[in-house]
Amino acid sequence: MKRILIALALLASVQIAGAQQQVKSVNAARSGVDKALKTVSDAKKAANAANWTKLGQAYIDAYLAPQGNGWIGANESELNLIMSQDKVLGTREEVLGGQNYLVKSYATADYYFNAAGQLAIIKVTAPVVEDALDKALEAYKKAYSLDVKAKKTKDIAAGIGNVSSKYVNDAYDSYTFGDLAKASELFEKAARSSMEAPFAQLDTNSLYNAGFTAWMMGNNERAKVLFEETLATGYVGEDGELYAKLADISEKLGNKEQGKDYLEQGFTAYPHSQSILVGLINYYVTSGDNPQRIFELLDLAKQNEPNNASLYYVEGNIHEKLGEEEAAIAAYDKCAEINPKYEYGYIGKGILLYNKAVDLQEKASNEMDDAKYMVLVGQFEEALKGCIEPFETAFEISADNDVKVSIAEYLKNACFRFRAEEAYMAKYEKYNKIVAESR
Repeated sequence: MKRILIALALLASVQIAGAQQQVKSVNAARSGVDKALKTVSDAKKAANAANWTKLGQAYIDAYLAPQGNGWIGANESELNLIMSQDKVLGTREEVLGGQNYLVKSYATADYYFNAAGQLAIIKVTAPVVEDALDKALEAYKKAYSLDVKAKKTKDIAAGIGNVSSKYVNDAYDSYTFGDLAKASELFEKAARSSMEAPFAQLDTNSLYNAGFTAWMMGNNERAKVLFEETLATGYVGEDGELYAKLADISEKLGNKEQGKDYLEQGFTAYPHSQSILVGLINYYVTSGDNPQRIFELLDLAKQNEPNNASLYYVEGNIHEKLGEEEAAIAAYDKCAEINPKYEYGYIGKGILLYNKAVDLQEKASNEMDDAKYMVLVGQFEEALKGCIEPFETAFEISADNDVKVSIAEYLKNACFRFRAEEAYMAKYEKYNKIVAESR
């Protein structure tokens, strides 16, 4: 029985490998490029689109060949069987982005295995052809220019799409290795190549990532160009994040007014975006301009959605950040009035009172006058008790388990203060158990 299981495991591994793209040997790939180049060097044959398509594929084969027979997601044990003829030249451990990897070095590539023993990255160390993807793309573009009868359109489009997807993979690998400049360049190449006819698809994700990686490394001029191009496509990231990024870049480039314009545009379209909201608040607080403008924008949103409780939650957050406690609580209470089942109004009120209690506790700990100290302690306990009811309401109505656990953390801490009272002790034990079980 054991021998049969081993044979089946080997067969499964071979089948899995067969399901992956077939990779030519390094020598065969190099020979394929030489042959294809020789073909298109002939003037007559160079007029045939099919020959340029073959050259494009030859460059793709040359790009893949040094990667070997491994594939992303393969288990180390699977590859040990399939690649038994490939000599491992050395092993080492590396940490990338806080993750540990076991690295196996082969003649033309390093294989990075994650903690689960799966191949996560293939890093080519000895390419068959330098810039093979760039050259493949140029070959496909040449083929398209010659394909006047559209006989090879499908093959050319598939080839360009293949090149673009490989740029994306390389870009993410560069990002993982911490080479943001290379990642930005490759993401842009992915986006540009994807736009090439006849593939002609808009890859907004890669265009955004090209700008994002440039922004991360502080190359604001490049990031601004790429982000503005992304914005022109209509892609704005999650919750309008692109507006916040453009505002940040504009301010860093010395144009705060343009930054404000981006934030206001973003806020109009995405009033719930915390990054845009924080950006607007910071702008009006630091610029000296009238912060009332934020509320004017919010009022416009309310006119469009008068029964949207979340808009009052946003209003409460603004008042809270501006230090306007009463107005913040009124806005959070308005959430419950509009929609009693909307948990975030209760959460906002609970957090405000909890944070107020923390501040009062800090003040009390630094107060040397006994009378003033006792006043602060009384205010502290009042605020801390005050947060419990809205938090408990939010806990009961929320359907999101992660949110419930977060609320339980606050409630556990608040009720612990009053554990001498039987009712609060019971609450503390209840919420402490929920938090403990979530870990």
